[in-house]
Amino acid sequence: MIAIGSDHAGYELKTEIIKYLENKGCAVKDFGTYSADCSVDYPDYAVLVAKAVISGECEKGILICGTGIGISIAANKIPGIRAALCTNTYMARMSIEHNNANILALGSRVIGVGTALDIVDAWLEASFAGGKHEKRVEKISILEKEYKTGVEF
Repeated sequence: MIAIGSDHAGYELKTEIIKYLENKGCAVKDFGTYSADCSVDYPDYAVLVAKAVISGECEKGILICGTGIGISIAANKIPGIRAALCTNTYMARMSIEHNNANILALGSRVIGVGTALDIVDAWLEASFAGGKHEKRVEKISILEKEYKTGVEF
């Protein structure tokens, strides 16, 4: 199952991605927001999707805000999350192959729907390469443990 969430700026792109994934037979869990009518805070949705991924409730996650920057920064504060902001298919593929990203972040005001769907496909079709990249991802995990604040959500 794929967790998905957005703020108000990402709402319309999120609905397009959900329709696309469901038409492909993918199970999707929508963590909100459920309207573009009022301004909401992207960290609230980043944490919901991140928790679903970390807990194993969902295998991967997709987050969307206006630029993808804020929502990816927020998600990456959660230990174990490797959220990658991608603007093209090469970045999406490499985020999996080299970084084993578990959340894809997109900017609805940066890319169009067609590009976003291509990025989603590239990200979902890629596989972690392991090898030397596994050692690097493990170093990220060590950094998380070393600098953990002890604050629980």
